Amino acid sequence: MSLILPTQLVFNIGFYAVVPFLALVMTEDLGLGAAAIGLVLGARTFSQQGMFLLGGVIADRWGPRRSILTGCAVRAAGYLGLAIADDFWAFLASAVLTGIGGAFFSPAIEGLVGTLDRAQSTNGSRRNLFAWLVLVGEIGAVAGPLIGIGLLPNGFPVVAGSAALLFLGVGVALWLLLPTHDPASVVGGEPSGRRWKFRGAFACLGDRRYLCFAAFFSMNLLAYNQLYFALPLELAHSGVGAGTLAVLFTVASVLTIALQLPLSAVAARLGPAATLRTGFTCIAAAFAVMGLLGTTGMNLLPGLHAASGPVFCVVLLCLGHMLVGPAGMQLVHHFAGQRPLSAYYGLLASCGGIAVLIGNTLFGTLRDIAGGLSSWTFLVVLATLSASFLPHVLPLPQQKDHP
Repeated sequence: MSLILPTQLVFNIGFYAVVPFLALVMTEDLGLGAAAIGLVLGARTFSQQGMFLLGGVIADRWGPRRSILTGCAVRAAGYLGLAIADDFWAFLASAVLTGIGGAFFSPAIEGLVGTLDRAQSTNGSRRNLFAWLVLVGEIGAVAGPLIGIGLLPNGFPVVAGSAALLFLGVGVALWLLLPTHDPASVVGGEPSGRRWKFRGAFACLGDRRYLCFAAFFSMNLLAYNQLYFALPLELAHSGVGAGTLAVLFTVASVLTIALQLPLSAVAARLGPAATLRTGFTCIAAAFAVMGLLGTTGMNLLPGLHAASGPVFCVVLLCLGHMLVGPAGMQLVHHFAGQRPLSAYYGLLASCGGIAVLIGNTLFGTLRDIAGGLSSWTFLVVLATLSASFLPHVLPLPQQKDHP
């Protein structure tokens, strides 16, 4: 963990310095509508999360080092493309390239953490290493938007170009520091080479219970993605600039830094079913509040301060995400047993990527056609479905001890 956590920190700094402002750049600089912006952001997320299954299989085959270094190079190329893009198609292609980079390195990192977490579970430890991964990542998420908003007056190309240089620097550092391991010794399962089986690598696709779990859990990624899509659209529609958006991202990150570990302890006492139900209920409430209060909070209760609607939304969304995220990630190795972990984490993220691609496109279309309230109601319904059905597709007790 001594190298994984700093890597996650720097990755998030580069990510959050750029991605939170993509919707504003496409709105103000390229003049794109909500449906087009939803397509770009959905494609970016799908190219990353949607390809996690393939990225996880590659990480199981190559080993973490090669996957992480490849991801750094590809993401740097994508950010460089964003810096020089001047039309929709160039912006779309570059955004997709940044996602593909993440599809290489993120499953490898999650596989490493999952292996450590599985070892701790065998020893009876209740420490959730994924909570620490989220916590350290959020420190980067605090610094990222602040760096982005500081560079943005110089133009978005400066922001994106700086992120490209950051990922190149991280890649060089990891090339020097990451040890070379046999894939099986790091991510678990069968060794590479002749004993590595292509079909076995995709064994997660045959686990119907896990597929149902991944489908319902995908709402978590779709929900959190609205911090970069739906919320900036609402703020831009109300004439609120990037400064307010950066403040809201800072609020989200500070909440996560302060509450992630205490909420993970609460989740351990509640158990996974109650934790997931409570978390998705908070997410549904966040979208309901946004639909009712709007961007000022004056729609429902006169006298509320400006931006109270987005603040309440961010707080509830973060509380739900902090409960749902680590709890769901920790359940994955119970589904996997002793099989390679990166592919299982990859499939979970791939389902999330598909959900974001479809969900964002539908959200943007509903918003363009029927207005904001209908699009927020759409998200409330999806989150409520996850809260209702996800606790019923958790791993069976015998799967915790037997592959």
